[in-house]
Amino acid sequence: MKNENMFVALRASFPADLDGIAIETADSAAPLLYTWRDLERGSALIANVLASLDLPAGSRIAVQTEKSVETVMLYLAVLRAGHVYLPLNTAYHAAELAYFIGNAEPAVVVCSRRNFPWLSKLAFEAGVRNVFTLDDDRTGSLLDRAVQMADTHEPAVMKADDLAVIIYTSGTTGRSKGAMLTHGNLLANARVLKDSWGWKTGDVLLHALPIFHVHGLFVALHGALLNGSKMIWFARFDGRAVVARLPEATVFMGVPTLYVRMLAESTLTREACRNMRLFISGSAPLQVETFDAWRDRTGHTILERYGMSETIMLASNPYRPQDGERRRGTVGRPLPGVQLRVCDDQGRPVRTGEVGGVEVKGPSVFKGYWRMPDKTAQDFTADLWFRTGDVGKLDADGYLTLVGRSKDLIISGGYNVYPAEVEGYVNELPGVAESAVVGVPHPDFGEAVIAIVVAKPGIALDARQIIAELKRRIASFKVPKQVFVVDTLPRNAMGKVQKNTMRDEHRQLFAG
Repeated sequence: MKNENMFVALRASFPADLDGIAIETADSAAPLLYTWRDLERGSALIANVLASLDLPAGSRIAVQTEKSVETVMLYLAVLRAGHVYLPLNTAYHAAELAYFIGNAEPAVVVCSRRNFPWLSKLAFEAGVRNVFTLDDDRTGSLLDRAVQMADTHEPAVMKADDLAVIIYTSGTTGRSKGAMLTHGNLLANARVLKDSWGWKTGDVLLHALPIFHVHGLFVALHGALLNGSKMIWFARFDGRAVVARLPEATVFMGVPTLYVRMLAESTLTREACRNMRLFISGSAPLQVETFDAWRDRTGHTILERYGMSETIMLASNPYRPQDGERRRGTVGRPLPGVQLRVCDDQGRPVRTGEVGGVEVKGPSVFKGYWRMPDKTAQDFTADLWFRTGDVGKLDADGYLTLVGRSKDLIISGGYNVYPAEVEGYVNELPGVAESAVVGVPHPDFGEAVIAIVVAKPGIALDARQIIAELKRRIASFKVPKQVFVVDTLPRNAMGKVQKNTMRDEHRQLFAG
């Protein structure tokens, strides 16, 4: 049987010279150089740690660590060993992690040492037997165990339909959903993007994204590894430092916020971008002003694309001029192998230029939601198209424009924020009767989270205290940037809260 393990495909793309540089760190005290042999050997050592634990096949390995090359090795090791990788945002707090661990029931949890005291307790109470630490300074109990292992490992034989990764995406009801992606999903998308974006020999990726979500882990990392390309590795984004390294790179991927911050640097010039081949933006809408300013300043036209946790990449503006122009305000055409349609509320395709719900089919569309068969069935049509929840329209040339998002999803700085989840935490606070969370335009983050809160009778609420308390409970990107205490929430005749009214009222809150 052919081995469809994603790791095997990536390793087959490593250069023949395994002693060449695969990753160079850009913001460590001194540059660290990792060879392709280091990635091969390091992933083997960690895969053997997992093997020593006698885990059942397909065990979940939950990882909440800071960005590091060793975390990349851990990711490759999990694929290599035939287990399921579960990346968790480093901003998540105890209440959120308790849900993920309880729902996924991982066999192993890997975390930073500073979080070990409380996270290990939470994990052990949930029945997790193995908790390791891994820090971004190449220390931790996982590496201590790994150096005792053999540095060769035979990859597990996997089928294309075998589960490789679970990516948690917050639910509109406040309950997160685990999107199950297979080895086949990952490889199909990586191969399509390699061709569609013209990856070639000599490309260098400047990697400045987190690696706990689709954009940084699958789109960027897989792209470089599958092409055998060197990466310039930033553990944390710094606009000036990233611009300084652009002359050594050919490809950059970022969320709109990163482009806004680089535009604020006077050192961003056409000369700085002289060797760049491609700038790609995704994870949030790119404002027209940013698109135009980037082209004027650098001479490069940003390529916008469209994807989500459940599908990886779905659509992209053209890379090659002969395939068409890169149209601002659009996310391009469906990628090869992707079927995309726009339908009305009855599931009927709408006419060109009309707005409707975006539905897709294709080899990268996920297997379903972890332990949520009803939700999986609900989000797929009878003919097995996935309802993305996004609202858009197709023009005569097949370019997709996203005009809204169903269920009030907020995308702030490239991260998804679901109002119902945040409202749940707000409503738990003492003295709060009810709340409404909405997103409003923000010049840096694209959208900012704000909350409108009603107090219980006789209670005086302090907006600053609400924000401070939420910072202790949930990830920072979910915390409202401003809180407004009001007497009542606006409602229609049916009693439904009118979030559009609140968005319109505060639309200019962060203007200028």
